[in-house]
Amino acid sequence: MTHPEPKVVYQHLEQLDDEADVTTSAVYREEAQEVLADNEVSLNWREKISERLSEANNNLATETVTDNDSY
Repeated sequence: MTHPEPKVVYQHLEQLDDEADVTTSAVYREEAQEVLADNEVSLNWREKISERLSEANNNLATETVTDNDSY
């Protein structure tokens, strides 16, 4: 599979809460899914990325929706 190194993906996920816009956030989440599906990536990295992605998804679910947001 072609995806960034797991360390880079993890760093991208750390940016989701504060810095990433909607498009960048989608790209970072897609990268994470690619790493999680790659059995050649160590279980340790996949677990770290899975946990961080889950945290980011939970944070996203609790954000306030404004008039300009879609559901």
